[in-house]
Amino acid sequence: MLKKGSKLYSILTGSCPKCHAESMYKNRNPYALGTLFKMHERCSNCHTKYKIEPSFFYGSMYVSYGVGVAFAVATFVLAFLIFKTSLTNTFIAIVLTLIVFMPIIIRLSRNIWINLFIKYDPNLKDQPK
Repeated sequence: MLKKGSKLYSILTGSCPKCHAESMYKNRNPYALGTLFKMHERCSNCHTKYKIEPSFFYGSMYVSYGVGVAFAVATFVLAFLIFKTSLTNTFIAIVLTLIVFMPIIIRLSRNIWINLFIKYDPNLKDQPK
């Protein structure tokens, strides 16, 4: 389904946007909250620098807003329109969804942000480590 070479592959797996060979994050689990923001400095395969400039990932906050709204709308549709819960219960469901999925929203936003600036290079092959 997801193939190396697509932006979607890099965004959903958190892999290097240039070669898709390894994870950008020191710990792939976003729910390890102590290491949520810890990233490798560079890709060990293609040597792409992840933090292009200081404070580069501050821009991902704008993406995070959109991703959060998407999660909230999906929760609203499920809770209010499909399960016919009250507005109060729907609001509670949205807040709980945003809290529970916060680490995933943060990681997705960072992945989307870096993929806006770095393209996949199909000519890069996996190099031995």
